Amino acid sequence: MMISDSGSPASCNGGIENGIVKEENVGLATVEEGESYENSCDDQNQVHDSGKPPRTLPGMRHCISQTMLAGTSELEILGLKSPPDEKSSFLPMFRSGSCSEIGPKQYMEDEFICVDDLHQHLAGEKELPYPAAFYGVFDGHGGVDAASFTRNNLLKNIVEDSHFPTGVKRAIRNAFVKTDHALADTQTLDNSSGTTALTALILGRTMIIANAGDSRAVLGKRGRAIELSKDHKPNCTSEKQRIEKLGGVIYDGYLHGQLSVARALGDWHLKGPKGSSYPLSSEPELEELILTEEDEFLIIGCDGLWDVMSSQYAVTIVRKELMQHNNPDICSDGLVKEALKRNTCDNLTVVIVCFSPDPPPRIEIPKSQRKRSISVEGLDLLKGVLDNI
Repeated sequence: MMISDSGSPASCNGGIENGIVKEENVGLATVEEGESYENSCDDQNQVHDSGKPPRTLPGMRHCISQTMLAGTSELEILGLKSPPDEKSSFLPMFRSGSCSEIGPKQYMEDEFICVDDLHQHLAGEKELPYPAAFYGVFDGHGGVDAASFTRNNLLKNIVEDSHFPTGVKRAIRNAFVKTDHALADTQTLDNSSGTTALTALILGRTMIIANAGDSRAVLGKRGRAIELSKDHKPNCTSEKQRIEKLGGVIYDGYLHGQLSVARALGDWHLKGPKGSSYPLSSEPELEELILTEEDEFLIIGCDGLWDVMSSQYAVTIVRKELMQHNNPDICSDGLVKEALKRNTCDNLTVVIVCFSPDPPPRIEIPKSQRKRSISVEGLDLLKGVLDNI
């Protein structure tokens, strides 16, 4: 079992030529996605003391699809979600790597947790399927209090819920709400502190992603990037409708002109009485899937990564690196360094979970599926040759 945390401002544990996506000279230090980013870190540090996020970041973060998680059926129709296979003999084996860096910000407000062996962590207190694991990233704002508290209590609240483990989804939802309410009741914490929360609970072959906020979970499936969470931004259509229905106001992309996320734990200065409905929700969105042999690894990261990197790009370089050294620690460190090179303006936290002890296999494309193309210049040249025959 490995339990990691981000107790210090910077702590690091620790493409594919043969994959589905192929780029020339893929590497952590050489690949460009054809996009440029303005370095607005100085601006962010100037407004950090006021507790408000920067207004100079790009309006759209990198993602594969804004509608991918509109419903479970879409994942199934697109063939992205692994169908249940009761006869499969596949049994995942978990190993993880993580990296957390303060980045260009003045303070470190991220936290994370990695539990590769939940049975050992719980000391046999619960009857769980085998294997079992738990991972999470928590992106704090207004200080680190809420992120640290959530990291230390969310898993405990899940396993202590009366519905766990028979009603896992309900237990997870209850735990998010219980942790959120506890943040309001704890006198030693700053009630203006808040945090996003993204967790992955794996029991046997069943993985449940729970997300409240703008961190992201991405599955690497034979070289393809499959987003398993939705970024909860105030301007997201579904979140905007929910917020406005409850009387909330979105100003310049910020909830109540103050917060750049639509869901978070804590931030009780922006919420109403406990038990009531308020625009800033702590309820997580859940996504469940059955792991198969094609599911190679999971990347969960705070928005400091996804602000400057697409989901597919992250999967591409992680898969290439795993094929070379098979070390998720080094991969996590590499993603963080790449994001820093791309001038991210936030703390950076990345967790990579591998589902097999072996590196990803080479993907051979059958010759019958290989397509050849000819440029316009080549076509004109060929036409000229044929005309002269």
